[in-house]
This record gives sequence, C-alpha cells and structure tokens, in this order.
Amino acid sequence: MTKIRPGLCSVTFRALEAEEVVGLAAEAGLEVIEWGADVHVPVGDIERAAQVATQTEDAGLTSCSYGSYFRAGADEELTPILDSAEALGVDRVRVWAGHRGSSEASEEHWADIVSRLRDAAAEAEARSIGLALEFHSGTLADTAPTTLRLLADVDSPALSTYWQPTVAATVDTVLGEYRDLAAHTTAAHVFSWWPTQERLPLRARDALWTRFFAEALASSRPPRDALLEFVPGDDPALLRGEAAALRSYLSI
Repeated sequence: MTKIRPGLCSVTFRALEAEEVVGLAAEAGLEVIEWGADVHVPVGDIERAAQVATQTEDAGLTSCSYGSYFRAGADEELTPILDSAEALGVDRVRVWAGHRGSSEASEEHWADIVSRLRDAAAEAEARSIGLALEFHSGTLADTAPTTLRLLADVDSPALSTYWQPTVAATVDTVLGEYRDLAAHTTAAHVFSWWPTQERLPLRARDALWTRFFAEALASSRPPRDALLEFVPGDDPALLRGEAAALRSYLSI
C-alpha cells in the first residue's frame, strides 16, 4: 500500500509567523507543509523562502509544495513564483485556472486559459517543477469534467490537479469526483465544511473521510499528500486533534 503523507497548508494559520506554523505542525505529528505565497513565503522573496525551507527541514518536516495564487489569464508572470518554489525546495506549485467559473466561460476564455497553462507548464517543467490545479469554484477547474478537459487540452505531464470536497455536495458526489480525477490528483486538501462553509472538525464528516482515504490508499496512484486546510475558528489549539484524526484515516 502506497503511503500518503499527512500535512498542513500554512494558510490555515495566516495570522501566525512561519516559525510558529512549523512548530505546530511538528508537535502535531505531521510530515509536510504546503507554504502559502500570500503571507508566509511572499513571491520573489528568495531569502525568505530559503529561510523557511531550512526551518521546516530543521524541524524534521518537508516543504511539499508552494501554494501560489497564479491565475492563468491574468497576465501574471510565473518566473518569480518558480524562483520562490525552487528556493523552498519544492517540486509542485498550486495554480488557478482563471477567474471565471466553467459555466460562465466562453470558448475564447477557455482557449486563453489553456494556452497560458500550457506555457506555464512548459516553463515549470524546464525547471523540474510540476503545476497542480486548485480544484475550486470560480475557475475552470470547478467540476471533475471541466478539470479533465483542462488537463487533456493542456496535455502536459507537468500539470496535475488537487482534489478537495466540493462544498455542500453529498459524500457520494464528492467521492465520485475524486474517482474521476484520481489518476491526475497529486494532493488533497482536507477539511470538513458542512452544510456550506461552516468549519467543522474532520470527524464531523467521518463517513466522507473514512471512505475517501480507504479508496485513495487502495488506488494505484494515490495523492502524494493529504493537507489539512483550515480548522474550526482558525484555532491553533485544535491542530493536534485534527492531525490525529488525519493520521488515523491514513492508517486504515
């Protein structure tokens, strides 16, 4: 059975310093951290990225990815993002498929996003870095079929996708979305929001996470990382319990 690494998205604790995030993750028994570009590792600040990489490694953890806010089609340069990712020592950068939901997108918009993602993937691949789509509303990667279409149209081994449970969808629905995307999913964002965006403990959706991890761990290509994203009330004191729940799911 292939191992999935339990980890944390640093954006879970935007109000804390990176050093505090490292300490919390280590104390909670997590293994990896996805560092966010918005606060903890600002784009282009190579010195800060290298510093955070060292602090993470010194704590016995691994920097697994860079959570960027690069949006294809927004005329944003990818190069400084890749510079920061390289300084962090990660081989995956999260990116966003535009700023418009698939149901509102024209064919021209689709073509623009595909073209930009294709160029971005080529630039990243030249530096041995992969890109992964944020599976999220308000982008072209907002459903499993549209995400699969994007991956097929871009047609690059350097582009994969994340998966996370679609807000307000049933357990069967979100698991069906994962099955459709499983072969292309390199990381999962793990949280329990229900019935809409109310942040609940992971165990509040035990039926979802027990089934998800049972399937993911048994698959031929499971996600490399399962990353806790947000906790109820943004309370650092809850991380230990949430991490324990995540680790228990991974021991199924």
